[in-house]
Amino acid sequence: MGSATDKGTSDSDIFTPEERAAMKEHVQERKKEAKRRSRADKAAEAERDVLAKIADMPESDRVMAERIHAIVKANAPQLAPKLWYGMPAYALDGKVVCFFQAADKFKARYATLGFNDEANLDDGPMWATSFALTEVTAEVEERITALVRKAVS
Repeated sequence: MGSATDKGTSDSDIFTPEERAAMKEHVQERKKEAKRRSRADKAAEAERDVLAKIADMPESDRVMAERIHAIVKANAPQLAPKLWYGMPAYALDGKVVCFFQAADKFKARYATLGFNDEANLDDGPMWATSFALTEVTAEVEERITALVRKAVS
């Protein structure tokens, strides 16, 4: 099987600029993780990286990301904050359980709270793993809290 360039296409034809930027961020995150020393240093620096990423978001995304960060920290303290493809994420034993994708990241009309297959959200033969967010109201906060708790149960 040939590569993309063998078929007359390039990475710029396959991936959007936003997708290429996310992949580059992921490579930089991995390099940064590899340079950290102790487990405690890694955890503290990873959380600082997440908080810095959140602080750099446009206001509407930042407000939601701050609330989600607080909800995860309060309801699933076993999850470790980390950046994942340039997005705030929360991992158990290094595997991402949930993440926040800012609307601005891929120029979408809504942000996304996503859960990976490490999350314990199974509910029969079909269940949701992503949720569109336009704001975090009290009702939405309750739903997120329940999802996060279930994800780590």
